[in-house]
Amino acid sequence: MKRYIVLLCGVLCSVVAVRAQFDPQIGQYMFMRATYNPAAAGEGDLMRVYGSHRMQFTGIMDAPMTTYFSFASPFVIGKTQHAAGVKFMNDRFGLFSNQSFYAQYAYRFKLGKGQLSIGADLGFMNLNFAVDSVNLKDIEGVLDDNAYHTATDNALPESSGQNGVSGMGFDMGFGVYYSAPTWWAGVSYTHLTQPQLQWSDKAEVSVRGSFYAAGGYNWRLPNKKWLLMPSAMVQTDFLSWDVNLTMLAQVSDRYRFGLGYRIAGSVNVLLGMDIISGLQIGYTYELPANGLIRESYGSHEVYLSYGFNVLKPKRTNRYKSVRYL
Repeated sequence: MKRYIVLLCGVLCSVVAVRAQFDPQIGQYMFMRATYNPAAAGEGDLMRVYGSHRMQFTGIMDAPMTTYFSFASPFVIGKTQHAAGVKFMNDRFGLFSNQSFYAQYAYRFKLGKGQLSIGADLGFMNLNFAVDSVNLKDIEGVLDDNAYHTATDNALPESSGQNGVSGMGFDMGFGVYYSAPTWWAGVSYTHLTQPQLQWSDKAEVSVRGSFYAAGGYNWRLPNKKWLLMPSAMVQTDFLSWDVNLTMLAQVSDRYRFGLGYRIAGSVNVLLGMDIISGLQIGYTYELPANGLIRESYGSHEVYLSYGFNVLKPKRTNRYKSVRYL
């Protein structure tokens, strides 16, 4: 019972104190930019495959678990540059689960020393609620004082099958992203359509939009082996706010480590490395800095990505001799 109460309080804190919005938390946001900003698709002229998995509040029953997968590639039409991709998310939290799928597109053009991108994603989300798993007090004549609801609770939608109830809705997002040799920044807005997910004639879920602003800087130290990478991300639905501050250090352009702080109440430890050219792996451990630390062992996030340049000039086997011009 105590674990369920702590989980409920944690979810409410995550929703009210953190964002009061639908999107799950992201620890490695500086490497997952296309996840929350479609304009970042194809950044760095790289075709990239990306996957991540996050376990939130480990040690608490039915704690959130989130899996991301995305693929994006830049391409050229005439003299214009574009990028397109897809992303998928499976998010489970308590008796709820959300599966989302989006197609992404970005138009890119050179501006100053960097590149400006304007992008959008279009797709749908499907939210499921396991009504049949709700702990009821008086089901089949059995009285359970530890249950939360009675069998006649009007707040519970009627189940449409063994998988509970589900509702699907169209969704879209919009973003602007700029990247230069030493810094990057972007703003985006998710759930622009504010989908209405209908469970029944008497039950529906309204998904509120969320605004993101993120940026980072790469500072090469006098010792060229060291690179400092400070970054920050602000998330809000204009009812509540969360700010994530991170400082990473990179050694020999291969190994990364750093610390982060989320004002909603957590401290992050981040690790990462380039295994081979283009193949990256990263890990984040997030430790609660509030009352949840008495019940949770923290949160874990791991990601793996592979990218390679698809816009390089084609190599040729023809050579000119300095003797025979």
